[in-house]
Amino acid sequence: MQTTFPQLLQKHATERPAAPAMREKEYGIWQALTWGHLATLVEHLACGLHQAGLRRDDHIVVVGANRPRLYATMLAAQSLGAVPIPLYQDAAAPECVFPIHNADVRFAFAEDQEQVDKLLEIQPQCPQLRHIYYDDPRGLRNYDAPGLASLDTLLASGKAFSAQHPDFFKTEVTKAVPSDVAAMFFTSGTTGNPKGVVHTHNSLLDRARVGAAFDKLTGDEEVLAYLPPAWIGQNIFSYSQWLACGYVVNCPESAATVTIDLKEIGPTYYFAPPRVFEGLLTSVMIRMEDAGVIKRGLFHACMRVAKRVGPALMDGKVVSLVDRLLYAAGNVLIYGPLRNTLGLSRVRVAYTAGEAIGPDLFSFFRSIGINLKQLYGSTETAVFVCLQPDNQARADTVGVPCDGVEIKVADNGEILVKSPGLLKEYYKNPTATAEVLTAEGWYHTSDAGFIDAQGHLKIIDRVKDVGRIKGGRFDGAMFAPKYVENKLKFFSHIKEVVAYGDGRDQVCVMINIDFDAVGNWAERRNLPYAGYTDLAQKPEVYALIKNCVEQVNADLSVDTLLAGSQVSRFLVLHKELDADDGELTRTNKVRRGFIAERYDVLIDALYGGKTSQFIETQVKFEDGRIGKVSATLKIEDTKTFAPVKAAA
Repeated sequence: MQTTFPQLLQKHATERPAAPAMREKEYGIWQALTWGHLATLVEHLACGLHQAGLRRDDHIVVVGANRPRLYATMLAAQSLGAVPIPLYQDAAAPECVFPIHNADVRFAFAEDQEQVDKLLEIQPQCPQLRHIYYDDPRGLRNYDAPGLASLDTLLASGKAFSAQHPDFFKTEVTKAVPSDVAAMFFTSGTTGNPKGVVHTHNSLLDRARVGAAFDKLTGDEEVLAYLPPAWIGQNIFSYSQWLACGYVVNCPESAATVTIDLKEIGPTYYFAPPRVFEGLLTSVMIRMEDAGVIKRGLFHACMRVAKRVGPALMDGKVVSLVDRLLYAAGNVLIYGPLRNTLGLSRVRVAYTAGEAIGPDLFSFFRSIGINLKQLYGSTETAVFVCLQPDNQARADTVGVPCDGVEIKVADNGEILVKSPGLLKEYYKNPTATAEVLTAEGWYHTSDAGFIDAQGHLKIIDRVKDVGRIKGGRFDGAMFAPKYVENKLKFFSHIKEVVAYGDGRDQVCVMINIDFDAVGNWAERRNLPYAGYTDLAQKPEVYALIKNCVEQVNADLSVDTLLAGSQVSRFLVLHKELDADDGELTRTNKVRRGFIAERYDVLIDALYGGKTSQFIETQVKFEDGRIGKVSATLKIEDTKTFAPVKAAA
């Protein structure tokens, strides 16, 4: 069996050179790149990089969206024994300084002018960064920075070298072994500097193959690569499993065309974080609210049938003939056209991961015939730790341990994992490595959870975030902020939530409304507004959000463990939480500690009994300008419910 990424590329190129490996949409037309052409491209890039001085164990950063030549550059680096490091394309320039310094990076691949500008901006701080190659030449004609060159120039140089040394590339590829370092992924840096997670060919390919075998993936799958390549989830699905299975990876024209491209490709294997599925559902509900009375009534009637029957059909359970006929009618009238509109009509397997997904959101997609499942993993575990079998997909678990994985629960409730997919180390950080990897090979996930009676893993929250209410009505009750936040984010009108309560006498939350959903809701009620800040503070919007919060409180009251996590007070923030402002990570995870410091005046107001609070916040605009947003935020009390005791 071939055991490294470049060796797998050579295998596919030899066995089926004319089969498509990737497609890229350019100027509205899908262009195919075959395995044979990809192998030649990688060879020429590798030879060019070798001539430029890239050597075994060197690091090269690649920064950009999913593009065939970005993937080819990663393969070329691996062919020489060098280590590619994908960085987030939407990261601000200063965020790239630490990874480049930490990994002693001398080479960089940039997709376009935006990424070149970013790298040139930080070059004085990173003098070791001597070589920058770019793919898209638009806007770069008059650039003459030292070490800056087009990828075409590198390819021409490599092609000439390959002609003179025809055996060089194959010789380099055969030198690699499974235990060699294949890639490095930097964590999101929620609590400090990001850490470089080092993975070998074996750790990535082992997990890729296990996941492929679990879902019976073949070379006939179609995948849309639209998430950041720097996120290991995207890397596993569109790089590791791509080379392990040999299926086709499709690259959208741009972030703005992803929805259109999704419909055109019709992927059979689909992956998205809950935020994407939330956005899809929100778009559906907005369109239905704008539809005529008859169409809207038909939709809701069919969805009631789908909610009752769909998940049971997906799980292979017995369903009455009448229900089957009703569901079949709904499939013709609503579910089928809806799947087609979403671009998910051909999906055989769909996964979500990264954070918990709301049970109603999860049920919605399964009820309309989409085989949506959850998985559990992280950057350090090469993603695949737990997977849900097709007939055992549940919203409250993340599946069963997949092949090769051992799980145990520590005394404090933390999940510990053993797996062939574990990281080799954190680069240049032995202290952090020792903190997460025990001498016996167990990895500390920092997640709290337990194995249920059916053998499925349930995740409650991050260990460090699970706390207790002190004082007040729910004194001593468990507090799980992420659990509360995810329940609130199910509502289409709520985009983001930050909950506080550990060591306090009650739970309080700060909420971001979904501007599109709430804006549409306001327009249909002839409610005028002048931008996000104005809309967020409307009394009608507060009433809308308060109703959502109280529904969540009612749900929590029947949860034996988390009834004390009910929300007592809330406010709606005057701005959207933003990664550029440091409030979210690049994978859109809330930086709760940073937000607590930045908005300490709001937290004091929430817990101080105030009914309003003025705040002024510095923001960074898309064009790089710095500005300020200010508002007087209202603070609302909400109804909480007595815990419902379980029946004896």
